[in-house]
Amino acid sequence: MSVASSIPIKQIWRIFAIASAVVLAYATVLGKLGHDWWTDENYSHGLLVPFVIGYILWSQRHRFARETQRPAMVLGLAVVSFGLVALWAGTAGAELYLQRTSLMFLFAGTVIYFWGFKLLRLMIVPLFLLWLAIPIPAIIFNKVAFPLQLFASRCAVSAMQLFDIPVLRQGNVIELMPLGARETKKLEVVEACSGIRSLMTLVTLAVVYAYFTHPRDNDPENGNKGGTLSSLKTFHFWRSALILFSAVPIAILTNAFRVSGTGILARYYGTKVADGFFHTFSGWVIYIVAFLMLFGVGWVLDRVKPNGIQPEENEKRREAAGLQNVLPNLQGATGGSE
Repeated sequence: MSVASSIPIKQIWRIFAIASAVVLAYATVLGKLGHDWWTDENYSHGLLVPFVIGYILWSQRHRFARETQRPAMVLGLAVVSFGLVALWAGTAGAELYLQRTSLMFLFAGTVIYFWGFKLLRLMIVPLFLLWLAIPIPAIIFNKVAFPLQLFASRCAVSAMQLFDIPVLRQGNVIELMPLGARETKKLEVVEACSGIRSLMTLVTLAVVYAYFTHPRDNDPENGNKGGTLSSLKTFHFWRSALILFSAVPIAILTNAFRVSGTGILARYYGTKVADGFFHTFSGWVIYIVAFLMLFGVGWVLDRVKPNGIQPEENEKRREAAGLQNVLPNLQGATGGSE
């Protein structure tokens, strides 16, 4: 049974009409978003996000079809209307972020309108991935990037001092004397080296990794049959949360290690190591290291999972096993008394 076969033909035409209207209404917004993904290296991962979302929807289509459909037309229409108002306000105020996030409300409202909240709950991860791919406003970006630049600079100076390298830091600018040089050189920890780029990418990867390694409803170990509230008590939920949250310190620390290594090498090989091939190559190496550390977090969590993490599930299993042992004895006792 497919999703398409469970939807009436009339409703399919409605969806097609709405999809066509969305494409027309958001043509400019989507065009600018795609351009930012292509030109802004901080959000280049956004080019892959639509394909990941499409794969999630396709791979889980049977699971979506099994969900009970309880359309909430009034509320769904209200959410869609809110999204359209946000689009209008963002267009009138030339605020790209508001225009782009309005698309999420439009998608959520459409799902609520046709299928209800149960299906929307299954769409949380695709919507979250879409949100992670939307460039945040510059004022917020700078508020996050600059402290990261200072942190990376401090780490680099501390590491260089451990190697008895004379160094001076002024904000995010590091001054040092390379061996053989006659004057001090400056290394600036620019925005691109702040770590926010790897932070955005690694958080997105953490969501994808946690989602595809999370047991599904047909997994006997999942035990998540009680909805959203009961899922908060399961080990699998907290495993996913820990993987997601661990992406933040991993991205920050690995970037600080990269900046520190660049500063130390600049002492012996000159500031040219901060540019060109070495700078690009070190960036890829750090990405790989961060990915391996993220996967390592998931591996460790799977290895150290105690049997008592989900006491309610273990209790149910023990009760079921106990009933299987008791029932034959009861039947035998009843038969003997008869």
